[in-house]
Amino acid sequence: MRIDAHQHFWTLARGDYGWLTPALGPIHRDFGPADLAPLLAEQRIDRTILVQAAPTEAETEFMLAVAARTTFVAGVVGWCEFEAPDAAERIARLSADPLLVGLRPMVHDIADPDWLARPDLAPAFAALIAHGLTFDALLRPQHLKPLCVLLARHPTLACVVDHAAKPNLVSGEISAWRQDISAVATHQQVFCKLSGLATEANEDWTIETLRPVFDHLLASFGPDRLIFGSDWPVLTLRAGYARWVGTVEELIADLPEADRAAIMGGNARRFYLSYRGRN
Repeated sequence: MRIDAHQHFWTLARGDYGWLTPALGPIHRDFGPADLAPLLAEQRIDRTILVQAAPTEAETEFMLAVAARTTFVAGVVGWCEFEAPDAAERIARLSADPLLVGLRPMVHDIADPDWLARPDLAPAFAALIAHGLTFDALLRPQHLKPLCVLLARHPTLACVVDHAAKPNLVSGEISAWRQDISAVATHQQVFCKLSGLATEANEDWTIETLRPVFDHLLASFGPDRLIFGSDWPVLTLRAGYARWVGTVEELIADLPEADRAAIMGGNARRFYLSYRGRN
């Protein structure tokens, strides 16, 4: 099974996508299953994980409804207010829907760079663990050290780093990122997505732009904890769907067949679906 473990749908009229402005041009429109389905078929992608794009529980309910009528969506990563006094109860309610596989606070938009290390968030993370939900860590490089604090506090938290924590591919200065992502990778419950990297690079990016990042991720996480994702349709700001699939396949081409299969779907199935007892 080949799985795209990171894609989005949105309907602008819903009104809660604060970041999605007309300045983003090509992606400032509605995107739904009918837009993605032919791209999946062309690239032989069987299933997807639908990921939140707005910091509201209303959007989570919207995604769950879309997933319920879309056969290729295997699971939903939603949103919940982790700082709410009743966060644990909210997470319990959301987890009742079997299509919900995880939650994602939009950490890279939170003003406090140490937000993840806050001890008062412990009830929310404990609720994730209790209800068999995973944690998508939407980060920038400065959030990796606080993530290590969180992981030490919750050693059984199933976590995946989205977009490899967005290393600075425009400047190419990734030395601090290399050190900190390696520290995160020492926590064996953490996976990392090969997603969102094209949009962190210049428009003229090539596979060689990404290779130093990929090589470091492979050395840090190994092939059994890397997960393919597209970040479609945000991806289309820098590349088409076919180009991104082809780029990842070229990056992993020298790996054994079993490792390639794991990265292109097996690891996502194990992380998101097996964790909740789903196929």
